[in-house]
Amino acid sequence: MDKVKLAVYWAGACGGCDIAIVELGEHLLELAQVADIVFWPCAMDFKLADVEAMSDGYIDITLFNGSIRTDEDLHVAKLLRSRSRALIAFGSCATEGCVPGLSNVRGSDYALERAYLEAPGTENTQGMLPGRASNLPDSLHLPGLRPQVRALQDVVTVDAFVRGCPPNYEQVWKAINQLLTEGLPRSGERLLGVDPRSLCDQCPRVRIGKIRVPRFKRIHEAIPDSEQCFLEQGFICAGPATHAGCSAACIKANMPCRGCYGPPEGVRDQGSAILDAVVAGFAGQNDAAIQEALASIVDPIGTFYRYSYAVSLLNQLAEHRNAQPEAVAVHAEPKR
Repeated sequence: MDKVKLAVYWAGACGGCDIAIVELGEHLLELAQVADIVFWPCAMDFKLADVEAMSDGYIDITLFNGSIRTDEDLHVAKLLRSRSRALIAFGSCATEGCVPGLSNVRGSDYALERAYLEAPGTENTQGMLPGRASNLPDSLHLPGLRPQVRALQDVVTVDAFVRGCPPNYEQVWKAINQLLTEGLPRSGERLLGVDPRSLCDQCPRVRIGKIRVPRFKRIHEAIPDSEQCFLEQGFICAGPATHAGCSAACIKANMPCRGCYGPPEGVRDQGSAILDAVVAGFAGQNDAAIQEALASIVDPIGTFYRYSYAVSLLNQLAEHRNAQPEAVAVHAEPKR
């Protein structure tokens, strides 16, 4: 049988998803027996011209990681969509926008000014911002930032999703095997390699079902008990509204879940579902005490929508109103 033609691309992301593939270790040798890598510019000497020279549908499977942040991201996403029989949104940036999507709160202009003019440690006395082209003899042209960070499925048709920031390497191998042996999943079952439960259902920690804390703590402020539910100790944990599949890696390391595997089936907006789980834990308590505890949460948008803001209802509402999200959300100031 002919080998499967496999492509991997890194758009607006940190590179962790490519590392997750490298972490397959000896499985890479097994993969090499059934698949040829025809495009992976992060790891091998490929150029965009190589993809442009391919015919439509030449690539069997493309693992596309990263959000759509720049004009180039959008161009390559459309190009790989046309050249691929199956386009897989790989990792949280591609599936939900992830942390880069939080820049939608203030917009791309604010992100540039914050990074190049205002960030602590930045020395830019001339107040210069990146330009689109240089004045050198061999002119360089840089892709522009798009007004909003988008998930891959918001700009092209996506066949399946592999969640995680980054995806757990065991899940990656399971997903690749599923694609190679079974093909694409049926419509409505497009999550690859995940556990059907929520992370909270999978969590071994002891829960009594009630939150009784005067304020919420951040993880650097205290060391959590290793056996009790994080929420009941006063640490925000996204486990009740997060899909299982990561093998509870953070939980096992005594760190609360931050939600990188996205919402379980049936949950449209992960951030509101996490908030709902927190509020439900205060059932039966004094309203004033509940408000005081909730007010202690630093950066609610960055806490509840750390990975999913770009695809959230909140972001859609802000765009629909042609206003910045901080106009419709309390304490939208990004973490600094």
